[in-house]
Amino acid sequence: MLSEHEYFQQAEATRVRVLSEALPYIQQFAGRTIVVKYGGAAMKDGALKEKVIRDIVFLSCVGLRPVVVHGGGPEINSWLGKLNIEPQFKNGLRVTDAATMDVVEMVLVGRVNKEIVSLINQAGGQAVGLCGKDGNLITARPQGDEGIGFVGEVSSVNIKLLESLVSNGYIPVVSSVAADETSQAYNINADTVAGEIAAALGAEKLILLTDTAGILRDYKDPGTLIPKLDIQQARQLIDAGIVAGGMIPKVTCCVRSLAQGVKAAHILDGRIPHSLLLEIFTDAGIGSMLVASEFMSNYKR
Repeated sequence: MLSEHEYFQQAEATRVRVLSEALPYIQQFAGRTIVVKYGGAAMKDGALKEKVIRDIVFLSCVGLRPVVVHGGGPEINSWLGKLNIEPQFKNGLRVTDAATMDVVEMVLVGRVNKEIVSLINQAGGQAVGLCGKDGNLITARPQGDEGIGFVGEVSSVNIKLLESLVSNGYIPVVSSVAADETSQAYNINADTVAGEIAAALGAEKLILLTDTAGILRDYKDPGTLIPKLDIQQARQLIDAGIVAGGMIPKVTCCVRSLAQGVKAAHILDGRIPHSLLLEIFTDAGIGSMLVASEFMSNYKR
């Protein structure tokens, strides 16, 4: 049995090994933009939330340029309930009538966004809260399906404001509300917003924090995690029905961002403490990484 002194010696040795393993990645990605879609259990669990926030600040402190995009479905549902508005969904999309759009904007822009900004600032970072309306950051258009109301898609991204912020050491925190050219507000899927912002910025990485281990060959077995795949393999998994349900829009979002120049897209289990750092700064990683076909052999995993 280890003495207390020996135990702490081993713990310190482990910490040093981790830092040593992280150094090449810190050097490789210094100055590169990383877009993180923050959602799932990592937003709801207080302890997990604290770790994710600290990890985002750590990325900024070691020279990476994080941009955070968030949703907030559970918080929206909670406030709809308080206002006696029944949440409705169609084909996986939130039906967003005028009253619901008001609640979505209030919750995402006024509450969730500012909470994340405050937590980052408390952890030593410098965060600025934005929505798609600010500086014409995102121009929206209707999603197109009938009966879903003000659900939108990204028509264009104006990156000048984001580039100005990240180049000066700020961490932009973007909520997934935007307006069209008539100033009509739209509710947009946060994964989609993250992917389009990553593409517009030419980001090194797009990272989606989810409540799954990543892309699995058998969704019931976390041991079937696929650690690395390219665009063609991802499309084949969708066609074969291996990627199904709620994973389809996430994988499609990743594929679209890669096709527009993002180097790598990652789907991670945000329920695992420090999953961001484990994925970016360790040899093995922890989730599924998608890369463009030309980077399959030489983008380090």
